[in-house]
Amino acid sequence: MIRRVRLLTTSLVVAGLALAILVQDSPHAVAESGVAAGKGPEAGKETPQGQQQPFSASHAAREEKAIQDARRQQLAEKEAALAAKEQELKKLSAKLEAQVKALEESKKRVDESMKAQKKQQDEKVQKMVKLFKTMRGEQAGQLIDSLHEDLALELLNRLDTKTVAKLAPFINQPRVVKWISENLQGK
Repeated sequence: MIRRVRLLTTSLVVAGLALAILVQDSPHAVAESGVAAGKGPEAGKETPQGQQQPFSASHAAREEKAIQDARRQQLAEKEAALAAKEQELKKLSAKLEAQVKALEESKKRVDESMKAQKKQQDEKVQKMVKLFKTMRGEQAGQLIDSLHEDLALELLNRLDTKTVAKLAPFINQPRVVKWISENLQGK
């Protein structure tokens, strides 16, 4: 688009200059064409004193050049504004990319921390499972009954079937029934 405007502008400037040179070099050519005789585009226009205004090609070329220069100036200003906005967008984009990268790194650290905590918790639970497997049934049943219900059910889920069967007679029966119900319902 800008290239087309520049090409058109250049063509108009060259045409205007050629017309100006033609008028300056050959005043007879303008008179023969009828412009100087009052038959051209300026014919019929009267000045405030009632006289006809003579056609001036160099004046028209200068006006056209001034219009083209104004358009070039406007285009240059728009290009400068666009370039400034583009630079601002690049800066904002870089800033956002840095923030996204920092957030991704933070998320990675949090995920790793949570995995480590989960691993530690699983290791602790496995130790407790081993402990309850080695204890006598009556002792293990009493300890499981003294635990909070959620913890007791979690422990029973982690124990193998043989160990749970050994401990079931010593555990509070409503708790065992709830554990069985949850397992049958798939919770």
